[in-house]
Amino acid sequence: MTAIEYVRGDATAPRGKGVKIVAHVCNDLGGWGKGFVLAVSRRWPEPEAAYRRWHRERAKNDFGLGAAQFVQVEPYVWVANLVGQRGIRTGRSSGVPVRYEAIDAALGLLADRAVELGASVHMPRIGCGLAGGTWTRVEPLIAERLSARGIAVTVYDVGA
Repeated sequence: MTAIEYVRGDATAPRGKGVKIVAHVCNDLGGWGKGFVLAVSRRWPEPEAAYRRWHRERAKNDFGLGAAQFVQVEPYVWVANLVGQRGIRTGRSSGVPVRYEAIDAALGLLADRAVELGASVHMPRIGCGLAGGTWTRVEPLIAERLSARGIAVTVYDVGA
């Protein structure tokens, strides 16, 4: 089992050598416009375009809670769009949009792709921003799905 490494920095500028996958959580509404996705879009336009197309064509594909989409953005960098959030939080919302079981399922798909590519995984504290989740619930999922398979995981906290 590999320990999760915590660093201060920007997950869209993943550290280290070799193939890297930048993972983040998306909602199941096709909405892209707040939170970490803004940093992703500032760096690479492809993940947003692919996610919007994936949602638009959902009647003919696997889009939905627990799904994962992998978009190559540089020769050695991929972005993983993980659908782990039911809807979005609004002023009238009660409860939080995070769906831990969906994050868990998507992390399983991420682990398979990371092994296939020989990649390390880089992420913010997924599911804990706009999705409203808690790291004490998400971290064990990452440890079980990724670290237990020997996949190097780096979690980025904003700030230098």
